[in-house]
Amino acid sequence: MRAPELARKEGLPRIFISANSGARIGLYEDLKPKFKVAWTNPDDPDKGFEYLYLDEADYKEIPEGAVVSHKIDVDGESRHVLEAIVGDEKVHGIGVENLRGSGMIAGETSRAYDEVFTLSYVTGRSVGIGAYLNRLGQRTIQMQNGPMILTGFSALNKLLGREVYTSQDQLGGPQVMFPNGISHDIVSNDREGVESILNWLSFVPKTNKDTVPYVVSKDPVSRPIDFKPSKTPYDPRHMLAGVQTEKGWQSGFFDKDSFHETLGGWGKSVVVGRGKLGGIPVGCIAVETRLVDRRIPADPANPESRETLEPQAGQVWFPDSAFKTAQAIEDFGRGENLPLVIFANWRGFSGGTRDMYGEILKFGAKIVDALRKYEQPVFIYIPPGGELRGGAWVVVDPTINPDYMEMYADVESRGGILEPPGICEVKYREGDQAETMRRLDPQLLDLCSKLEQDPENKDLLEKVKSREEKLKPLYMNIAHEFADLHDRAGRMKSKGVIRDALSWESSREYFHWRIRRRLLELEWAKTFQQADATMGLEDAVAKVQAVASSGGASVDDDKAMVHAIEAQRSLLESTGDEIRQTAIRKQIETLQQQLNLELQPSM
Repeated sequence: MRAPELARKEGLPRIFISANSGARIGLYEDLKPKFKVAWTNPDDPDKGFEYLYLDEADYKEIPEGAVVSHKIDVDGESRHVLEAIVGDEKVHGIGVENLRGSGMIAGETSRAYDEVFTLSYVTGRSVGIGAYLNRLGQRTIQMQNGPMILTGFSALNKLLGREVYTSQDQLGGPQVMFPNGISHDIVSNDREGVESILNWLSFVPKTNKDTVPYVVSKDPVSRPIDFKPSKTPYDPRHMLAGVQTEKGWQSGFFDKDSFHETLGGWGKSVVVGRGKLGGIPVGCIAVETRLVDRRIPADPANPESRETLEPQAGQVWFPDSAFKTAQAIEDFGRGENLPLVIFANWRGFSGGTRDMYGEILKFGAKIVDALRKYEQPVFIYIPPGGELRGGAWVVVDPTINPDYMEMYADVESRGGILEPPGICEVKYREGDQAETMRRLDPQLLDLCSKLEQDPENKDLLEKVKSREEKLKPLYMNIAHEFADLHDRAGRMKSKGVIRDALSWESSREYFHWRIRRRLLELEWAKTFQQADATMGLEDAVAKVQAVASSGGASVDDDKAMVHAIEAQRSLLESTGDEIRQTAIRKQIETLQQQLNLELQPSM
């Protein structure tokens, strides 16, 4: 308990190395050779017994309070009938007191996740409360030989009355805990486990009050991004981390070799992880565009169960991937303090019967809850060839948390309620398309003109129908193109729903400077708020910008503002002092006014 309490007090990362057998169990061994049995029929033990007891001599030998009993006399013999066995001071820690201690640790772990960075490394078997503690800390690295279980397989076999399970791994090994999202990462041995812990810590600030550590990257932030997402299915990891091809290395969005995926076995239609952007640690959520399968294993305890594979389409949120998205946002924001980039490329939520029953509404709503509480910069970016539609747009819209969220769209992306074919079925139907044909096609114009003069001419009618039938596919594409023009970045920017339209090749440099600026602005803004608790975040950020730009830097230039904020540190510090002094004066004046009112004689 002392270590996690210290971690919360100092705001330090908390690492839990997990290898345990659950709550300790035991019995009062000193009483085993002493207690006696009151048989129902001493001559026939098969008829059972009535109670356990101690005779007078044995009762006097045990410490006072070691048992709860009442005294009776049976045929002249004094018996102390046992009601409860407590034990003495030497045997503390054999039962419910251990459960009380386990509950204390569980509560402390849960509080720690809310306040500081928590990470568990399962290096060996973790049983019962030990398994729960890993989950309560949320972020979990699991070694191949470190199962997390509630009950051992042999105990379950006894409960079931037959040999069903053959190992602990069937219950809580990596093949169970990685696909269900309990384990974030899997390692083969302790060396890999320690490397994974250190790598994770490289993304985490020194304390929960600090901003993320920034180290200048060897990978130039100004370089263009080589790998370009397309409308055809692709691996989103290539977009984030880059990929080695036959033609050589194609760089991705993040610094080379810095992206690390977590929760890769769960909710596979979404990819989450952490990477560095010009040396800045960043949380990342991207979308799988390919068809993936969700595997549900057979239950060995049920002979009739079978393994099933559920196909999941790309660019769609399913219950597991929606939950994964919300969970990742929670992890990034609690203790890690990571700026977050969401590469939003969703067509919507899966709304079939199975997924509605699977609580897709609940987990979709969790995304909104997680974003609303996020207190670091969040950037929603629709990538090239991507689209964001309907409810998928709604749950990541910046109005959820306007102080911290911004939305961007690539010049080659799309955003809207329905896709062009869908909206044309409602707003640009065949009749509308036929009117467009008659307005634009010269042959149809001529035929319709002649038909107006001779409405009964069947030959002309057939020619009009034939021409319209021939033009249908072409004008359906024209209708789709017309609808598609309503979904482009130009309209999004004009309507103010995105902050800017970006080009993918240069987006890496853009976001590097934007993130650095936002981190610096928010850091100083929160300092100003601490100086004056009545100051809102928006006013505090505006104050930072005013001070930083006083030297001539343009507020619209992120790179210039970064350099200006860094250069104006002493001026910002003195401004913070002035804000604090002004706030104190206002408090004194307010208290003086209240005191004067109280001292005034009643009229």
